This record gives sequence, C-alpha cells and structure tokens, in this order.
Amino acid sequence: MLSYYFFRSSNRAWVYTKKMKESYHLIAGVDEVGRGAWAGPLVACAIIMPQGKRITGVADSKQLSHQQRIKLFPKIVSTAISCVVVSVPQTDIDQLGVHQANMFALSYCITHLDPAPELILVDGFVLHHYLPIKKIIHGDATNYTIGAASIVAKVVRDTLMHYLDTVDGKYMFGQHKGYGTALHQQQLKKYGISPYHRKSFAPIHKLLYT
Repeated sequence: MLSYYFFRSSNRAWVYTKKMKESYHLIAGVDEVGRGAWAGPLVACAIIMPQGKRITGVADSKQLSHQQRIKLFPKIVSTAISCVVVSVPQTDIDQLGVHQANMFALSYCITHLDPAPELILVDGFVLHHYLPIKKIIHGDATNYTIGAASIVAKVVRDTLMHYLDTVDGKYMFGQHKGYGTALHQQQLKKYGISPYHRKSFAPIHKLLYT
C-alpha cells in the first residue's frame, strides 16, 4: 500500500547515555505532517536522538520559520542515531482514510528504525505498537525528540509540495502546501481538482459532485 519510502539513516557509533528514570536508553520520537491538508501526501517520521547532546533551536516545527527548519534539518539527520521518514500519497489516504494512513506510516517508521527503540514518544494520541509507548500532550512543542521528528517530517513534506508546484504550477502548492487556505480555494474554483487532491476529503469531494 505504501507508495514511496524516502530515507532511512543510521549512525551506529557508540553514544554515551545517562540512565533515565524509566531506564530507557534508545527513545524514539514520532510525528506526522499533512494530516489535515487537502492535497499532497502525509509524511511521518520516527527518530532516535542521542541523549545528552541537544541541537539548539529544535522545537515544534509549527513554531519555527521555513529558514530555521531548513537550517536544523541536516543537523538533526546527521546527529540522529536512527531516522526513518515515510510518505503516504493522497491515493492511499483516500483508500485507507487519513487516520489509518497515519497509523500505518508511523508504525512503519518505528518498525524500521535501526537500532530498534526501547520506548516510543507520541504527540498526544493513541498508537498501538508492540513496543512501549508514552503519550505526551502537545509533545511536538514540549518534547525535544518529538520536535526533531516534526521538523524532519515538515521539511520533507514541504519539499514534496514545492516539487508538485513545479509539476503543476497553477495550484500554487509551494505556497499553501496543500492546506485549505483562501489561495488554495481560489485556485480550486478556477481550475477544479488535480490528481494530487484528496478526493475523500469533504471540500474536495463536494467539488467533485457539485
């Protein structure tokens, strides 16, 4: 079902870690971007960051500017012990539903981390997995590892949306990233839907049958 898989990076060098209160040493943060967009893929990321070695500026991707995210992205990926990013295209989202597509993408990311994590931190939602999971409310804003995952997922998805803009420029995907902004709605009224739109989403579904 998964149409394309972006990258998997692994740094297996020995990393000193302090004993955490929960006795976990390899802790993964997971997050996704694009869940509410009307067009384009959903992108998920699972990442294990070394303990005791924090990158200055890492925070919830929504709190950062585009330039800040672009600057942080290579630092995060090169520092990570392991990082997996998956993109689920709009056709699979239409078939699975956005929630199931999201759960599938996150689980796939977690399963393919190398080394395998001992604990998974998620951003305030229930995720069923065979590994221990801890839910953190507003985790992307309050937890360093989830914040790193959110930045990686956001940069990858934004890059994809800019690419779609070069393929079909009339929708201006590079500006609104597929979300239901006034500009996006204006272009939809002018040109109708594209192959990159999520036909199962109510605003797009309505355009199809009115």
